[in-house]
Parts: sequence; structure tokens; C-alpha cells
Amino acid sequence: MATILVTGGSGFFGTLLIRKLLDDGHRVGNIDLLPSTIVHPHLRSVIGDIRNRADLDPLFAACKPDAVVHCAALLAHGSISDRELWSSNVDGTRILAEATAAAGVRNLVYLSSNCLWGQGFDRPVTEADEPAPCELYGQTKWEGERILHGWQDSFATTTIRCPTIIDEGRLGLLAILFEFIADGKTVWTVGKGDNRYQFIYAADLIDAVLRATRQDRSHIFGIGSDAVSTMRETFQHVIDASHSRSKIGALPKMPTIAAMKLAHHLRISPLGPYHYRMIASSFIFDTSKIKAELGWQPTLTNSQMLLRAYDYYHRNRREIAERNGVSAHRQASGMGVIRILKWVS
Repeated sequence: MATILVTGGSGFFGTLLIRKLLDDGHRVGNIDLLPSTIVHPHLRSVIGDIRNRADLDPLFAACKPDAVVHCAALLAHGSISDRELWSSNVDGTRILAEATAAAGVRNLVYLSSNCLWGQGFDRPVTEADEPAPCELYGQTKWEGERILHGWQDSFATTTIRCPTIIDEGRLGLLAILFEFIADGKTVWTVGKGDNRYQFIYAADLIDAVLRATRQDRSHIFGIGSDAVSTMRETFQHVIDASHSRSKIGALPKMPTIAAMKLAHHLRISPLGPYHYRMIASSFIFDTSKIKAELGWQPTLTNSQMLLRAYDYYHRNRREIAERNGVSAHRQASGMGVIRILKWVS
């Protein structure tokens, strides 16, 4: 059994990853700004900051990890300043790389993002496509990739570029969609809803991460589901399976995107530049490389995983509304001006 050090292990995905590692018999270290909800004799979890070697080095020394999985990242939500976002995601990655090399760890897995691009594609996106992020979060992820590339002589890095990670417990902006469905309100697409936007099931991503921790060469992979349905079809599947009264409506594309841009400028919407650029676009990773190199395969479609996430929201809605002090993906995002759209739906 291996020892794995996870950064950001108290968040939505990190918690699922750590549970799987422990269930499989591994020893795990975790560093996060928030406390872990997991208590286990084989888990050493510290509240700390990856920008601080005084937090990192003792954990490396105590755990002696065989690999590092770097999940920690601040999101461009709420009151987080641009400076803090850049510092945490970029400086934190740089300092983590230094600590990893100093500890003699030979393998690091980095969770990157499809936010490396701010435009849709009419074809699957490959690892050879040059990133072109349109907002700060995507820029921090791209800079993190470049930082880790510079350490390839010290340790192997597997970069996994992830679309939206979905499973039970995933909330954030998805909770806005789920509230509309739970209350039987019209679910709106921007344009016809015929765009195809890929998700990744958390358990499938965990499988890829575990395979990557055993690699001895650096790789970059795009990951995501197969058989990606249109957004209209995906929403309709959840509505039908949950017996919601919701219908699907279509908003005119150009006026709606213009309104989203204005709402972002006025700071009255939770949706930023990435969202209003991509909300009516198609984005699907070509996953042939990760399948060939790691022997990986996805197990759930977009529709299946989104229904799992909705069912969790529906069962736990009251408790979710009372949450505080948890990571961004484990609590519901505020609607802002979108609340008006719900009122008139």
C-alpha cells in the first residue's frame, strides 16, 4: 500500500478521493485551509497553507509520501480577491513543487481544468491545443501547469485537465439549477440548448488519479465522460427522472449573454466571464490519450451523474441551506440577480 499526500483534501473532490484511498488501505496525508470531515487512523490531516513551507515540510517528513495529489485551489467566488486567488493557486503550486522535490517524492498528480480555454470548440479538444484562458482562475491553472513542467527533472507530473466534477454532494453553481428543478420552475438554456458540455464523474476521476500516481513519466491528459448529450437532453433527463414539474425554455443567445456580462460588471451575478462565454458553447475533451496511456474508462454519462447530484440536493436541501465553513463546491452558490429569473419562471 502507498502513502499519498493530498492538498485540498477537505474539499468536495478531495474528501471523496481520501475516502477511496483509505478504503483501499493506503495511508494519507492532507493539508487544507479547512478541517477534514474524515477521522481515520491512517489519515494525518493538518489545517495549513500550501504557501507555507512551515506547514508543508513537517507533513512531508511525517508522511514520507510516495506521491502527491495536488487538488488545492481557490475559486473565483465571493469575496476572494484577484491577488489572493493568484497567490494561492500559483505561488502555492510553486512552493508545493519545491517541497515535493526537497522531500524526494518522485510523482505528483495535478488537477487542472477546462477553464484553460474561454471559447467553445466544434471538435474534441486535444492535449496539443494551446490553452487560452479568459479569466483569472483559468490563468492560474495554466500557470500552475507551466510551473510543474519546470520541475520535470525532479519528479514526474501527471496533469489531468478536468471539466466540471459531478457526484453526490457537488453543489456550487449547480445548486441554482437544482433549486429551479426542485421548485418546478422553468429551466432555461441560452440558445437552443443544443450545445454539448462534458462533465466528469468524481469516481471516474479518482480512478484516473490512482492510476496516475503509479506513473514514472510526465503526462498531460484531458478527461471526461463519453456519449455527451446536449444540455437540453441532460436537463430533461433529470427533470423526467425526478418527476419535476419543470419545463425547459430557451433564452435568446446574444441578448442573454450581453445581460450576463452587464450583471457580472455590476457584481450582481455569480456567473463570471468563463460562464457567459461558455454557457451556449460546446466543449468536449478527446479522451483517447488517457484511455490508451492509463487504461482508463469512464462509467457514467452526463445525465446519469447530474441526476445523482440532484437527488443528493433534493434529499438534503434543508441541511444544505444551513451550511457554513465548508468548501465552495459543498455549499450552494448565491443566485444574485438570477433570483429574478426564478420569480418570473
